[in-house]
Amino acid sequence: MPLKAACTCTEGGFSRTIAIFVSRGNCLKMSNTEPLLTKQEITELKARAHHLNPVVMVGQKGLTDAVIAETRQALHAHELIKVRVFGDDRMERIAICEALCAATGAQLVQHIGKLLVLFRRRTEDDADTAQ
Repeated sequence: MPLKAACTCTEGGFSRTIAIFVSRGNCLKMSNTEPLLTKQEITELKARAHHLNPVVMVGQKGLTDAVIAETRQALHAHELIKVRVFGDDRMERIAICEALCAATGAQLVQHIGKLLVLFRRRTEDDADTAQ
């Protein structure tokens, strides 16, 4: 079931409200209460992500449950990942980016063209299950 989202992405110290629209017309609102990254952290993460290759690809079927699950797994393993979003519609790519961030609890570090860089800090629970 593809997801579509409508919200604005803010980078800076502000919290944001994200609305995700499911194809049946249901709307789920989520607020991101986790503190956003500082400019210095974003710069450091961009430098770390420069050499990375995309580990998740969003194809023509859009944002599916399988893509979200794969993104969660990659974030669990690596914290910092690149995602490639295929498609020529820029607004659709932005909506997919925001829905993916909301669904996985990740923060957008960088969005250039069809590439996204996502970051989610490991929690203590994640560290315990990784070992």
